[in-house]
Parts: sequence; structure tokens; C-alpha cells
Amino acid sequence: MTDTLTFLGLESSCDDTAAAIVRLTDGQPEILSSVVAGQTDLHAAFGGVVPEIAARAHAEKLDLCVEEALEEAGLGLDALDGIAVTAGPGLIGGVMSGVMCAKGLAAGAGLPLVGVNHLAGHALTPRLTDGLAFPYLMLLVSGGHCQFLIAKGPEEFSRLGGTIDDAPGEAFDKAAKLMALPQPGGPSVEAEARKGNPKAFAFPRPLLDRPGCDMSFSGLKTALLRARDQVVAEHGGLPRQIRADLCAGFQQAIADVLVEKSRRALAEYLKLAPANPGFAVAGGVAANQAIRAGLETVSREMGAEFVAPPLKLCTDNAAMIAWAGIERFRSGAQDGMDLTARPRWPLDRSAAPLLGSGKKGAKA
Repeated sequence: MTDTLTFLGLESSCDDTAAAIVRLTDGQPEILSSVVAGQTDLHAAFGGVVPEIAARAHAEKLDLCVEEALEEAGLGLDALDGIAVTAGPGLIGGVMSGVMCAKGLAAGAGLPLVGVNHLAGHALTPRLTDGLAFPYLMLLVSGGHCQFLIAKGPEEFSRLGGTIDDAPGEAFDKAAKLMALPQPGGPSVEAEARKGNPKAFAFPRPLLDRPGCDMSFSGLKTALLRARDQVVAEHGGLPRQIRADLCAGFQQAIADVLVEKSRRALAEYLKLAPANPGFAVAGGVAANQAIRAGLETVSREMGAEFVAPPLKLCTDNAAMIAWAGIERFRSGAQDGMDLTARPRWPLDRSAAPLLGSGKKGAKA
């Protein structure tokens, strides 16, 4: 392995088309460029991401994002040492678009190809931004996933628990829809919650009465629906202040669950007696300031360093994919032209599926 590695990363697992270039020099990573093309306007009329529309947009934008990332970094394909691409999990049409684009670039430029687990990209981001040493505890909390992982290596993850139904990001999106707020739901609910009283409504804290680190947010969403319907029945509509109170209470309930479950996960992780205890959080929901503040507090109380990547690296991006590709490549991993797109791809393959499994394997 050379002392310097420069990788192009591609990300297209959901509704963000992204390309980025990351360079590792003498152990120090640097993001040379990061381009993200969102699709919010394309899906706005549908109240959520439409997979077919997302896949077509990825196919149209990937090469443009690559060109922009190379230009921003001031490099050509001949300056790269490899290409990393999200190979799953995600919306299969989008993942396929990225994988096929990466294969074409790798074949045309004669570069190594490295398939990356999108979740590993999030989980390894604290090493890109803060150089966090293995092993560390990772809370991956996003629109489609929520799980506690002990990261022991670039491809070695042990799951302590996760959501058995809706992920927090999904719950936020559905809450926004119930409250007639725009998508994406997380930022909309958070903005509305700032104007509300989190104690105005008594929302449940699911699974806190049970041991372990598993979580559930589906019932919380139902509780919000019932509370909203009761308000509408009593007032003939949904007054703005009450809507803000509902959002504040809903957000606080999710934060309380995540904080308590984090406390339990940290207790399990600290049994390993790591030399430098670390607790990291990544994923789109990690951008929520109320949730982030609660997690930082519990981490400090438990004696672990708290790491939260910059907000732009918490949401989907290609810099994390490029970095995860570098991590895999340094450990000797490389893929061929038979790399396939995977809609499901658990990080801890030895753990039982959280959401059950079907013909294509575990959902999470």
C-alpha cells in the first residue's frame, strides 16, 4: 500500500446523488471535494421518495456530479487510486445506477473498484472527521435505520440493538405528514418543535420498560395521530400553537428513548474496557440539535468521548463512501465487475434480523 491514497466515492442509495474525492496522506484524511445533488423538488408532490423517480434522477446526475467533484478537487481520473461506490442497502434502482456508473469508470480508467455498505459509510465517518480509534460505540440513526453498533474494524461490527419497526427518520417524516408540514420531515418537525411546549402532551416512551437496547417508534407515531385527531375534533382544526406543542412532545419522546437506550448501550460497550472510550452518532437524524444535545450529555456522564460529524456529513454524502472504500482497500478488499447492488445488507451478519427476513434476506 502506498502512503497516499486518493479515492472517488459515489452515493445513490436514496434521494441524494453524490460524488466526492477523499485523499489519505500518511494517515491523515482530507476531503478534496464533495458534491451532493438533492431531489427534494422532484418528490415534493408525493409526500415521500418515489423510487422510480429517484433512480432516473441518479442515472441523469451521477456523471455530472463526478465531473464537478473532479473539477472541484482539481484532479483527473488518472490521479485516482480507486473508486468506491455504495453497493447497498438502499432503493435498488438508485443503488444499481451508482454501481453501474462506478463499474464503467473503473473499467475505463483501469482503477480498483470497492463496493461499500452505505451503513458502514455512516459508521466509519467519525474516523474520517475525528480519527476515532477502534473500538467505539456507534449510534446510526437515519431515515431508514436505527441501531447501536460496536465498530471494531472497517468491516467488523457488533450490533447491540436497534429499532424493531420504524426508524426515527421515518417516524419524523410520517409525523410531518400528519402535521401537514413539508418534507423532509425531520427538519420541519424540529423547526416547529422549537416553538412548542414538549410537556403539553403525554406521549409514550416505547420499550423503556424492557431491558436491552432495542427500540420501537411505530406506537409513538400512532399516539401522535390520535392526539392530533382529538385536537381537530375539539377545535375544528389544528391551531398553530398546538401543532408546535405536538411536534415538541413527539421530538422529546424520541430524544428520551434514544438517550436512555444510549445509556444502556454505553454500559455494554464499556465492559470491553476500551483504552479510549468513544461514542459517535451519525445519520440524518443526528442533525437534530435536541437529540444531539441529549446524546452528548449522556456520553459525558458515562465517561466516553462524544463525536458527532459535521451536519453535512451526517446526511447522505459520497465523502463517507470514499473514506469507507479507502478503509476497505487498505485492509486488502477489492471487488470485481461482478459487484452487485443489494437492497438489504446488514452490518452485523451474525446477528438475528431486527425486522425479520424474506426471500432476499434480512431487512436490517
